[in-house]
Amino acid sequence: MKKYAFIHSAELESYNYPADCPFSAQRAKETHKTLASMNLLSGSGKFEYAPKPADRKVLEKFHSPRYLDALEAAGRGILDVEGFRMGLGTPDCPVFKGMYDYAALACGATLAGGELILTGQADVAFNPSGGYHHAGPELAAGFCYINDVAIACMVLAEKGKRVLFLDLDAHHSDGVQNAFYHRPDVMTISFHESGRTLFPGTGFEDEIGVGEGKGYTVNVPLPAGTYDEAFLWAFRETAVPLIGKFNPDIIAIELGMDGLASDPLAHLGLTNNSYADAVERLLSFNKPILATGGGGYHLRNTARGWALAWTILCGAETHDFGLGGVMLESTDWQGGLRDRALAVSAEKRAEVDAAIRETVEKVKQNVFAVHGL
Repeated sequence: MKKYAFIHSAELESYNYPADCPFSAQRAKETHKTLASMNLLSGSGKFEYAPKPADRKVLEKFHSPRYLDALEAAGRGILDVEGFRMGLGTPDCPVFKGMYDYAALACGATLAGGELILTGQADVAFNPSGGYHHAGPELAAGFCYINDVAIACMVLAEKGKRVLFLDLDAHHSDGVQNAFYHRPDVMTISFHESGRTLFPGTGFEDEIGVGEGKGYTVNVPLPAGTYDEAFLWAFRETAVPLIGKFNPDIIAIELGMDGLASDPLAHLGLTNNSYADAVERLLSFNKPILATGGGGYHLRNTARGWALAWTILCGAETHDFGLGGVMLESTDWQGGLRDRALAVSAEKRAEVDAAIRETVEKVKQNVFAVHGL
């Protein structure tokens, strides 16, 4: 029997960003609440796991000591000019009590998932409190303070594992890309809204890595209004063959739900079916999966999407299609976790399809030859 770990704890629920910040750390709590009410966190190999904060030594694999010192001081209410220059105290990365403790615990949760996989205690691990992919070695950005996914991929690679990091967040995975831009042992694939219309303004098709890492960074920028069928076509055309050729030992995935049509900060037009179908395709590779949350600024729809992703990851979906979700901006899971399909005009389809075909062709031209595809 396969084993599925849901990484969460009451301690993670005790932290939150300031009330005026669009980012809510309570999304994981809502996800847990939904799954617990559906009895989907135990039985048939499923179990919950409470994480511990990441050790400072592990954090320094990616972040500089002076940055971590500034972050810890800010969490105690002390912010100097150097900390501000590192991105702390901005609207995107506000200072709040316990911010270092929360970031270290959220990172520890992702690392715990990786360790459970490495030791054979889990085949799938999901940390909805993870996915802080924008943070740099000395930079807080985009609501991210400690880059848990970059650090986890580093740790897995140090154990001799080939790691595939797939990012489905609406925002480009710039922090993780930069961490592995020179390396061939960790392939990063990011599907995101084009940097022409969304923060952080990076992640174009010609960003493919350098040196030994050339061809191991893959970016699939999507036009505003991208809908399910278009996204899944691009996913099948690019990610699926590249993952198959790379043949990773472990797949890490960031399931940012800000690609949903209801999200207030991005401009994609997806339903949570896109995420579910992508996860189903990943499972067909029969590799261990380390999953995290990420963005998602409509709290209830984000939690609902993560709950659906968990049911796919652990094979517990009931295929009960309901009327809630993006269409009605409802999280009434009793009507089913999957969203209804959204209507897309012929004009929008033609516009999106043309842009995505061009993007996919550029990706194939830039990286497929490197891998003999």
